[in-house]
Amino acid sequence: MRVPRFLRHTLAAAFLAPLVAGLPAAAQTLKAVKERGTLICGASNGVTGFSTRSPAGDWSGFDVDFCRAIAAAIFNDAGRVTFVPLNATERFQALQSGAVDVLARNTSWTLSREADLGVAFAAVTFHDGQGFMVPRARKVETALDLAGSKVCVQTDTTSEHAAADYFKANGMDFRLIAKPNLVDLEKAYAAGECDVMTSDTSTLHGERLKLSKPGEHVVLADVISKEPLAPAVRGDDPQWLAIVKWTHFAMVNAEELGVSQKTLDAALKSTKPAVRQLVGQDGDGAEKLGLTRDFAVRIVRLVGNYAEVYERNLGTKTPLGIPRGLNQLWTAGGIMYAPPVR
Repeated sequence: MRVPRFLRHTLAAAFLAPLVAGLPAAAQTLKAVKERGTLICGASNGVTGFSTRSPAGDWSGFDVDFCRAIAAAIFNDAGRVTFVPLNATERFQALQSGAVDVLARNTSWTLSREADLGVAFAAVTFHDGQGFMVPRARKVETALDLAGSKVCVQTDTTSEHAAADYFKANGMDFRLIAKPNLVDLEKAYAAGECDVMTSDTSTLHGERLKLSKPGEHVVLADVISKEPLAPAVRGDDPQWLAIVKWTHFAMVNAEELGVSQKTLDAALKSTKPAVRQLVGQDGDGAEKLGLTRDFAVRIVRLVGNYAEVYERNLGTKTPLGIPRGLNQLWTAGGIMYAPPVR
C-alpha cells in the first residue's frame, strides 16, 4: 500500500509499515493498539486550545488530552500516543485507511459523514456552533449586517456549506473565499483578502488571538449552525467504538460525581454506589469491553475529569476564555450528559 502523503514526513518509514500494511475489515482495533504499544491519534495541527504542537514537538489541547485519556484507559500510561497532524481533507482518508485509530480533530458529527464515509462518531465532547469574526472597525452588530462580504472559509468543512446556506437563505450577496487550512485562512483574513472569517466559534476565538492586534477584531454573538464536535472511529469495530465513547462518558461522570485528580484517593474509599461503580470497586462492565475495572481511575489520575480537561485547555483562565455554556453539566444548566457507569 502506498503510504499517504500526510504521513511520510510525520513518522519514520520503519514505523509506518505495520500501521498501514492492511488492517482488515472488522479489525480488532484494541488488539492492534495493544500489540503496537501506542495509540495513533489523528489530530489537527493549529487549532488553539484543541490541538497544537510546540516548536519542540510537544502536543497540547482538549482533543489531545482526549486521546491521552484513551491511552490511559488502555495502557495506564497517557503518554503512549502518537499524534498524526491532518488537515480537513486528509482526516477521513486517514481514518478509513487504518493509518489512525481514532480521529479527534474538532470534527462535526453529521448524518452524511456516518452514512457516506463508513465512520462512527463516539460521543459529543464539545458542543459548538458556526460563527463569524469581523474587524471591529466595520461596526457590524449581527451576521445579518454581512451582506456583500467576502467570507474566508476552510475547504472540505461543514462551515463551507453552512455559510453558503446562511447567506442564500437570508437573501444576502456574498463571496466565499475557500482556503485549504487554518494557516492560509488566517493569513488571508489578516491581509484583507476577505473581511469576514467563518468557522466554529471555538476556532474563531483561537484565530483571533493569532492576529497582530486581537482587540481590533470581534467574534459576533450569532451562531448559525449546530456543530457537535466528536471523535470518530471506523464503523466496523463496535468494541473500539464503545471504548472511545466510554472514555468520554467516564470523564463526564467523574465530574458529575465530584471525582477529580484531587479527590480520587477519597473516591476509591467511597461507599456511594455510583462512585464505587465508576472507580471499579463494583461491576465488571469495563472488563467486558476489554478494559480493566479501574479504567476510569486511570483516566482521572493521569489526565483528569471533563472539567479539569476543559478548564486546562479552553476555560476562562486560559487565553481563549471560553465559558462552559452548553458544555456545562446538565445539572448546572448545560447539556453535557453521560450514561451511568453501572
